[in-house]
Amino acid sequence: MWDEAFPSFLIGLREGLEAGLIVSILVATLVRAGQKGRLPQVWTGVAAAVALSLSFGAVLTFTAANLSGHAQEAFGGVLSLIAVGFVTAMVFWMRRSARTLSADLKEKVQASLAMGAGALVFTSFLAVAREGLETSLFLWTNARTAGESTGPLIGAAVGLLLSVGLCWGLYRRALKMNLTKFFTITGAGLIVVAAGVLGYGLRDLQESGLVGGGNTYAFDLSGHLDASSWYATLVQGTLNLTVTMTVLQVVGYIAYLSIVMTLFIEGVRGGKAAPAAVPAAPKTDAGKPEAGKPEVGEPEVGQPVRTGRPRWVLPTAAIAVPVVVAGTVIAVSDGKQDGSATVSVSAKECGKGFGTPQPGQQVFQMHNTGDKTSEVYLVNPGSGAVYGEIEGLAPGTTRALTATIGSGDYAWRCVPTGGTTVTSATVHVTGGAEVKAVKPVSEDDLKAPLDGYKDYVNKGLATLMTQTQKIQGDMRAGDLATAKADWLTAHLQYASLGAAYGTFADLDKKIDGRPDGYADRSQDPGFTGFLRLEYGLWHGQSAADLTPVADELAQNVAKLVHDFPSQDFDPGDLPLRAHEILENTLQFELTGDTDMGSGTNLATTQANLAGTQELLTLLQPLLDGRDPQVLVRVNAGMKRVGDLVAAARTADGWTPLDKLPADARRQLDGATGQLLEDLSPIPALLEIRKAA
Repeated sequence: MWDEAFPSFLIGLREGLEAGLIVSILVATLVRAGQKGRLPQVWTGVAAAVALSLSFGAVLTFTAANLSGHAQEAFGGVLSLIAVGFVTAMVFWMRRSARTLSADLKEKVQASLAMGAGALVFTSFLAVAREGLETSLFLWTNARTAGESTGPLIGAAVGLLLSVGLCWGLYRRALKMNLTKFFTITGAGLIVVAAGVLGYGLRDLQESGLVGGGNTYAFDLSGHLDASSWYATLVQGTLNLTVTMTVLQVVGYIAYLSIVMTLFIEGVRGGKAAPAAVPAAPKTDAGKPEAGKPEVGEPEVGQPVRTGRPRWVLPTAAIAVPVVVAGTVIAVSDGKQDGSATVSVSAKECGKGFGTPQPGQQVFQMHNTGDKTSEVYLVNPGSGAVYGEIEGLAPGTTRALTATIGSGDYAWRCVPTGGTTVTSATVHVTGGAEVKAVKPVSEDDLKAPLDGYKDYVNKGLATLMTQTQKIQGDMRAGDLATAKADWLTAHLQYASLGAAYGTFADLDKKIDGRPDGYADRSQDPGFTGFLRLEYGLWHGQSAADLTPVADELAQNVAKLVHDFPSQDFDPGDLPLRAHEILENTLQFELTGDTDMGSGTNLATTQANLAGTQELLTLLQPLLDGRDPQVLVRVNAGMKRVGDLVAAARTADGWTPLDKLPADARRQLDGATGQLLEDLSPIPALLEIRKAA
């Protein structure tokens, strides 16, 4: 939990100490001015600021829960960017204002004393409200990033409590602390945290569709690092760096961190401002009040005693107003979501709490009341078509399901792990537009495409074995020129079988693995296969040196030909490959990451396109029955990318990526990214569901 709590602890400590210092200066100024009777006005402003901050956090939490999935991503992304702006401004403001903070507040207090109680309440309210609103926003953002609220809330609470203790010690002169160093260190830490929040917010905006590039990855280490490991979790929780990040995330993270941290460090070196000193209250013997000074709560000497309006009216109003306004906003937001009632999920209570919803987009809070993890679907009970779903709903947990409701019949289908499928009572909705649902896909539906693809792979592997044996012969004959041509033919044949990579297991790494992760990279003995052979052929290695590499490649291909017919191929993986083949192409081939010297990445890209097209042809009957327009868009995108790739082939061969004109490369990357967007609905459309 520490990795999730630390960023919130840091913001709670930093913001709490800033607000606490401001309150300490206000209190000390009043005490020194002999105005202890005005202290309740300060605490009224502080209480109002706290109430406003908590109300703001409640509004963020409850209104966001009632948005659609894409709207939630957009909402979270925009607020993440706002939070980054607030925190950045706060860090620089404290660095700049530390020297004059005490004097500025004293002037405001003196002016407020002349204007009356309302002015002093307003002064303390403004002084604390800014820190409180920033804390609420940043804490909400951290909780959203972590995916749960317990860790961030605990971290923030510990940070705030510690800041209160520090401020009390500073006020009583019982604690000495170099505040300049404190604000410098925490400021630098918050800049790093804010950079991570910026990256997370940009990813939210990409997933919402407001910003493009969601499938253009800067790196994907998921194949090398376990995202659930303690070290990956720690880095993600504290720095918001994940094993997979898009180009936009990385650029935003690095740009923000380098620019803001540089400006911050230069300001620290140039300013070296002393922090605001916290004036201590005057003391007399035995802690008694100074002569002539009234106790807290007594009227000031020389000032009239006010009667009429009770003292509790202003504090009560200051606290109640933001709470009432927040409650009204939440109530209005909830009122727009007639389907947001909690619905039970279990074998015994499937659909309990589900009434007839109103047409339009609705959010249902699905609560698993059983003792087994369940999948839950909102379905048309007649056709089995799915309007919405949640997978892996653990016992005792609640998750929101967003669905668009139209005219028709609706029911909940609960599928407990290892249990019996249960369908709730049916409700009929009228008055809405027709809503398109996803027709479920079963393993039987995917059997014909899977059998067809296995046959395609078996034939392709048989051809590949002949081709790799030919490379062996070239090497033994010492004919390196012919070996280069035969290498390319065989490698492209293997690249066209991309959808089967998931079943090739360890043999895929031996046949076409990259040198990533090896100590000596291209020279490492563990680096084998096509890319190792490519490196040797295009880096002047002899036939004698490369013959063992070619022999091992042919042996591994022969083993794959033998093993593949008996290997398991999960039918559910087939639709996923339609997207993943070209995702890997964009990540590795079109970045030049897999170029070991031949400059044939674009030829491999063309082979990947051919393999994807073969898979789409087999899946076409299922796709046409669910969303015919998907393949219309995909086929147009496939042609666009294919034409751009083909244009890079000349009479002299394939143009290497680094020789491709910048405009042509940008067009190719953009067209491939758009094609991935067009392919992305296929896994969801053809996902095997238990709702049928």
